[in-house]
Amino acid sequence: MQESALELNIWELLARILAAAALGGLVGLEREFSDQPAGFRTHILVSLGAAVFTMAGAYGVGPFLGEGPIRVSFDPTRVAAQVVTGIGFLGAGAIMRQGVTARGLTTAAALWVTAAIGTAAGLGYWGGAIAATLTAVLSLYGLKRFEKSIFGRLKRGQHRLVIEMSPKLRLSDLAHTIENRGGRVQSMKLMSDEEGNRHLAATVNVQRGSSVEAMLDDISEITGVRNVDLN
Repeated sequence: MQESALELNIWELLARILAAAALGGLVGLEREFSDQPAGFRTHILVSLGAAVFTMAGAYGVGPFLGEGPIRVSFDPTRVAAQVVTGIGFLGAGAIMRQGVTARGLTTAAALWVTAAIGTAAGLGYWGGAIAATLTAVLSLYGLKRFEKSIFGRLKRGQHRLVIEMSPKLRLSDLAHTIENRGGRVQSMKLMSDEEGNRHLAATVNVQRGSSVEAMLDDISEITGVRNVDLN
């Protein structure tokens, strides 16, 4: 009797599970070194879980098909498709809200990619799993230095101020203070946090030789400014 295409031998099963764990761990190493809340072990578990869910959907249905006149049709990708939805909840947990800013978006995206890598490994799509892992690691680690060196030069002199404000703050006073310290307001965005506190996020270009610290001190003295920080 010929072996069913829906069955995996034990060695192939172990190979896919270990490969998913190893590839997910490679992505997690960079997040671990970056001191992120979702690190090495988390990415291993995400990739491993995605692989097992995928294999359960694609190869775990053999005993239910049976033999005889009744044929059961199924879509082996249905379980894998739910991994994409499920990983969204885990990724949302990696995102932390700090005032008007959010941290952890890169880690959430890394978890999403790691789930895709585990899914590919579970299906035996080795080329896609390995290529995605190498690309993800390069993007997280290699492009970080490129981003700091290249984008840092392009944004030199540009600062983002986050101002906790009250209704008494007049934007004209804020703009006047920034200009007096050699700055120019590029953009402003008014936001509120979960506690109802109002924040103003302002992108400011500062001339060379001007003191950002002195500008912050002057801004903190404006009526209606409760707190000001560089982001």
